[in-house]
Amino acid sequence: MRATVSFPSVILALIFCTVANLSIWGQDRYRIAVIGFYNVENLFDLENDVTINDEDFLPTGSYLWNAEKYKEKMSHLGRVISELGTEKTPDGVAILGVSEVENRKVLEDLVKEPQIASRNYQIVHYDSPDERGIDVALLYNPKYFKVSASKSLPVLIYGEDKRRNFTRDVLLVSGVFDGEPIHVMVNHWPSRSGGEKVSDPWRVAAAAVCKKACDSLLKADPKAKFVIMGDLNDDPVNNSVKEVLRAKKEKEEVRKGDTFNPFYNLYKKGLGTLAYRDAWSLFDQIILSPAWIQPDVGGYQYFQANVHGPNYMRQQSGQFKGYPFRAYVGATYVGGYSDHFPTYFYLVKKI
Repeated sequence: MRATVSFPSVILALIFCTVANLSIWGQDRYRIAVIGFYNVENLFDLENDVTINDEDFLPTGSYLWNAEKYKEKMSHLGRVISELGTEKTPDGVAILGVSEVENRKVLEDLVKEPQIASRNYQIVHYDSPDERGIDVALLYNPKYFKVSASKSLPVLIYGEDKRRNFTRDVLLVSGVFDGEPIHVMVNHWPSRSGGEKVSDPWRVAAAAVCKKACDSLLKADPKAKFVIMGDLNDDPVNNSVKEVLRAKKEKEEVRKGDTFNPFYNLYKKGLGTLAYRDAWSLFDQIILSPAWIQPDVGGYQYFQANVHGPNYMRQQSGQFKGYPFRAYVGATYVGGYSDHFPTYFYLVKKI
C-alpha cells in the first residue's frame, strides 16, 4: 500500500531525491527529509522482567519466543526501516517514532541491524507504566537531528472503580532538525479493548495531553513546528483526533489552534495501516502544527504523506490475504513483520 498527498507538481519537478545532493531548477535549490512512525508489534527481548507482564514472550511462554525468532524479527524490522523514504532520499527516515518496544535493549539491538547500522540511529526512550511493559521511543539520525530536551508526559486514565489504568506515556522530544527547532510527540494511545465507545474517553484523555503540550509550545512560539505521531487507536475522523487535536484534512482549513492531518484524506480513500474484520483503519498517523504548511514561516515545509505496505509485508493467501503480515497469528509463529504498516512524510526546504 502506497499512497500520496500531492504537492504542487511544479515543486515535485524540482526535487530529485536527496538531502545531500540538491536538485536545481533555475536558481531554486531544495532539500528533502523524512519523518516517520512504526508500530513494530511486540518487540520483546528474551529476559524475564518481573516488573512487567512479559511472560508470553519468553522461551517458556505461550509464544515460545526464542533467539531465532528474535533475530528474524529484528532483521525484518531493519529491512522495513531501511526502505522508508528512500524513493526520494537515500538516507531514508531521519526521525522515526516507534511503539510496542519492551525496553532500551531491544532498541539498541534494532539500530545495529546491518540494513540500518550505517545511519547511526540514536535513541530516546523512557520506561512507561504500561502493564504489558511496552513503551514508545524515538530513533533519530544525528546527521540531521540534535536532541536538546526530552520528557515523558503521563496519561492518567481511570476505570469505573476509580483505579488508574496504566498506559503508555507520551514522549516529547525537542531539538534542532537540520538547523531549525522542532518538537516531536510519540504516542501509543489506549486500545479499544472493551469496545470503541467504552474506551473512547481514554483516547480523548491521551489526546488532551498532546493538546496541552501543543498549546504550551504555541504560546511560547506561535510558529513552533511540532509533530504528533503514533498509533492513536483511532482514525482521523474520531473525536480524539478530529475534535481534541482539531486536526484538519485540508491545509486551507487550518486556523489558529488547529493542526493539519495529512493522513485524513488517505483514510477517506480507503487506505489504512491495519485491518480487522475486513475493514481498514488508519490508526498510525502523523499530525503537524500549522507552521509546517505556511511557506512564509520558512524552513522545512510539508510535502507528501505515505503509508508503506509493499507486497512482502502482506499476507499472501488465506482469509487475511492482503492484511499486514504479522509475526504471530494467535499463538502460531508465521514469521511476519508487524500487524501495522508504517507511515511517513516528506519535508522540503528551499535553499
